[in-house]
Amino acid sequence: MVKQLGKPVVLIGFMGSGKSTLGRKLAKILELPFIDLDQEIEKHSGMTIPMIFGEQGELTFREWENKVLGGILNGEPAIISVGGGAPCNELNMKLIREKAISVYLKISVDELHQRLMNSPTPRPLLENKTPAEARAFIENLLLKRESFYNQADIILESDNLTPDHLLSSLS
Repeated sequence: MVKQLGKPVVLIGFMGSGKSTLGRKLAKILELPFIDLDQEIEKHSGMTIPMIFGEQGELTFREWENKVLGGILNGEPAIISVGGGAPCNELNMKLIREKAISVYLKISVDELHQRLMNSPTPRPLLENKTPAEARAFIENLLLKRESFYNQADIILESDNLTPDHLLSSLS
């Protein structure tokens, strides 16, 4: 399946859609490496993502993102999780479409809101927002990003997606 195709699988979607959680489980099932793009950027840059944004700005972060993504996609097949904004950069989406199988984990606004409000992972974009403000923010940002996400090779609409379901979509 993925190994035979010789291509990596890139999981895309909004923060909280389950890219990292499902990606790790899928990688284990398929006996492939799991790569988190943000962690790779931190390794290569020697800075945390918030440090890059804070000290060098979003443009520099997006340059790092594109450079590291290109390197990963030229490597061996793997399951790759990218940040929610990565596919919204034309250069990144072009790389993903050319060199990988892309899977959009499409989750409803209500489910995303619930997951993000209850997430133990800090979400800087939602910091200091009331639940109502956070929901409106999620809805607006998702609307802006959806046209990029919908370019994925596979779109899985599910608020309760399992690794087995994801695996069957790649068969």
